[in-house]
Amino acid sequence: MNIQTRRFVVQGPAGAVEALEDLPTLSGGAAPRGVAVIAHPHPLFGGTMDNKVVQTLARAFVHCGWRALRFNFRGVGATEGVYDEGRGELQDLLAVIAHGAQGDATQPLALAGFSFGAFVTSHAVQSLGAQQAPQQLVLVGTAASRFTVAPIAPELHGRTLVLHGEQDDTVPLASVMDWARPQSLPVTVIPGVAHFFHGQLPLLRSLVVRHLLAHTAA
Repeated sequence: MNIQTRRFVVQGPAGAVEALEDLPTLSGGAAPRGVAVIAHPHPLFGGTMDNKVVQTLARAFVHCGWRALRFNFRGVGATEGVYDEGRGELQDLLAVIAHGAQGDATQPLALAGFSFGAFVTSHAVQSLGAQQAPQQLVLVGTAASRFTVAPIAPELHGRTLVLHGEQDDTVPLASVMDWARPQSLPVTVIPGVAHFFHGQLPLLRSLVVRHLLAHTAA
């Protein structure tokens, strides 16, 4: 499937937010399934919307017919503002979500995040509430050892995919299990994989695609 990419700017609370939209090529003039917004890893440690895991997540959503939006948090690339320990970054994410909805609150929404981005995404889900809950939620390498990740509402568990590498040396698997255990939230553990999924990005993509298609079929 060919992917068309468009660069655009969203006005966020701290100024301009640099973003990319990846569009699927759909036959017969079909409309995209919805909009997927993907959040990148920690801004102070090289995280950007061009991170390989973030790109892989975008490709997985596009493959399944979604518009995929990725963006730079404040202080990264051409996005204005400075790092705000997750608080301002949550507002950046919510601004991109609002932009992606294009004024249609009924448009299907999917959210995904990697590492720090998964932490921010968890709080976006909490902020949006039941009325705007995502149809799909994908959290990869969730930074539970470094930040207070919000719990996922029980009614979202069936459409949530939590992926973590067994040998993640940035965010220990045990911290994610400690976060997930009180919620009875399943975690898919990938044997032998480290935080950045080096050499295993095709596997990551296939797992996300399988989850998205299974939910669609259901």
